[in-house]
Amino acid sequence: MDERQTIEQLRAELHKHNYQYYVLNQPLISDLEFDQKMRLLQELEQKHPELYDPNSPSQRVGSDLNNEFRQVVHKRPMLSLANTYNRDEVREWYQRVEEGLRGQSFQMCCEMKFDGLSISLHYEQGRLVRAVTRGDGVQGDDVTENVKTIHSIPLVLSRETDYPEEFEIRGEVLMPWSSFDALNVERAAAEEPLFANPRNAASGTLKSKNSAVVAQRKLDSYLYYLLGDDIPTDSHYANLQKAREWGFKIGPQMKLVSSLQEIYDYIDYWDVERKNLPVATDGIVLKVDSLAQQRSLGLTAKSPRWAIAYKFMAEKQTTILREVTFQVGRTGAITPVANMDPVQLSGTVVRRATLNNEDFIRKLDLHIGDHVYVEKGGEIIPKIVDVDLDARDENLGPRVEFITCCPECGTPLVRYEGEAANYCPNDTSCPPQLKGRIEHFISRKAMNIESLGPETIAEYFRRGIIRDPADLFEIRREQISGARGQKDRSASKILLGIQQSTQVPFERVLYALGIRFVGETAAKTLARNFKSIDALAHASLEELLQLNGIGTVIAQSVITWFANPQNQWFVERLRSHGVQMELSESELAEHTDKLQSKSIVISGVFAHHSRDEYKALIEKHGGKNVGSISAKTSFILAGENMGPAKLEKAQKLGIPIVGEDDFLKMIE
Repeated sequence: MDERQTIEQLRAELHKHNYQYYVLNQPLISDLEFDQKMRLLQELEQKHPELYDPNSPSQRVGSDLNNEFRQVVHKRPMLSLANTYNRDEVREWYQRVEEGLRGQSFQMCCEMKFDGLSISLHYEQGRLVRAVTRGDGVQGDDVTENVKTIHSIPLVLSRETDYPEEFEIRGEVLMPWSSFDALNVERAAAEEPLFANPRNAASGTLKSKNSAVVAQRKLDSYLYYLLGDDIPTDSHYANLQKAREWGFKIGPQMKLVSSLQEIYDYIDYWDVERKNLPVATDGIVLKVDSLAQQRSLGLTAKSPRWAIAYKFMAEKQTTILREVTFQVGRTGAITPVANMDPVQLSGTVVRRATLNNEDFIRKLDLHIGDHVYVEKGGEIIPKIVDVDLDARDENLGPRVEFITCCPECGTPLVRYEGEAANYCPNDTSCPPQLKGRIEHFISRKAMNIESLGPETIAEYFRRGIIRDPADLFEIRREQISGARGQKDRSASKILLGIQQSTQVPFERVLYALGIRFVGETAAKTLARNFKSIDALAHASLEELLQLNGIGTVIAQSVITWFANPQNQWFVERLRSHGVQMELSESELAEHTDKLQSKSIVISGVFAHHSRDEYKALIEKHGGKNVGSISAKTSFILAGENMGPAKLEKAQKLGIPIVGEDDFLKMIE
């Protein structure tokens, strides 16, 4: 067998094994065998670039290249469904279907309503050619490269199946609870904002401009509607069973029913059993099964008459509060955590829940031993929403009081004006803050030292190798290469990553310092206005407050930070190791005030620069990027295929629309 044939055979085998593992959950080979086949395929493809195939299994890892999404008009509009939350409305809808079909017998297809991001997949001759988000229903974003990283979506269908030459299949891209939990644990460790629920996480991930990030987050999919000019049958249910044979992941919970009572039974069953599913659901969908009858019933302006979504109420359970503990974050923020008797919510067993802050605890008048209502409703961090006062008895424990000193270092806590959280101000020697400060320093948006991670930092911290980020630049190879040098390769990679971080621009260095309340945006503003660390260190409160987006809390925090001798010494140590402490000459030359005080919205697809490049240009010339249109918007930088909703709102508010070429002339 020649290498061309070997490549084709490996591709076919790996497509099959992906289907067995990710769709059927019935792997036929071990992970090691799969990885060996994948490595061989990658080696052969690298050797034969002329045999490149965008739908090869090797392409599922994603690319580090920045993808710009172009908007694509849907061949068939993607309408939303009408929602209902009670049985009476289900019955009324069912009766309307009966009346619309004028006495014809009909069946209903009951399906789970998976809580994800709607997607339309287009196949030609058994190959995935395009994946488009719902968008506004008329047009959506082309996310094909990102969708290719989702293993449960087939890139190439088996030649042994009888699929049409061209068809479209729609469904949901979603994030399983396990992937969601792991992602938010990572974000919590980095003190990044947590995703509120799996749907937000899936949506944010699928819209990532880096498909390698999409691949890492392990999205999944369930497909629920087949369209085309040559689809197999008139039955929606039967068509999806065919699609399952072709290799698509179809929800096994689907059921054909013939009466209203059977619909109620389906609702009752899944209102309980959905808690055991590995993915988030927020209801069920009812569809008339016959496609001919669907066409007969037709559509309203916004939704089909032949389908409706029944939404479940947010899940809430009661349990007993046993203890409240307090955690210290990177910034010193104190988070109270309720420790409770275990209770099952949305597919997971919950033992801990957030209590937000001191005011929240006081409002609930919490006592140890209280029967509390815990709600998840899609939230990864469960929250206590109420107390069952009627359940209190003589065994009730003491009232929950917020602590006054840091549980880690004993420093008295402070509460800043306008802040709901209490903080430990000891940011120079409080252990969780020290470790968190280093983890923040190496993070992607800061110094971007990818060769290090939280576990390695924790180990180095435990061994006393590092106590602050400046210690990273003083690590010696023999400290981290292992007793016999068995970790020498890893040590070289770590040391190289640390050295390369000295080239990170000043604005990101400023963010990496971890000054309380100085986030990424504030760091950019401060760097671009003061130009150097020395100028910022000597800035007055009045000078800081003159900057757009810098309020009293941030300004005072900056002054306090630079007034601390330990922080001054920290900055000098970083400077001595070559870390950038001022804007470079090239950066200074590019900065102007041509867009000073202007708030600009970007929309559409551009020819000369990417959206991220235009955002950077706006900031370099003193402007501010904003995500949504309001009366305060100065103008919209518009490329081709500007969203119709944004265009309508801009016209309504009289917001100027500036084209790409005119914008570039504006900042020349």
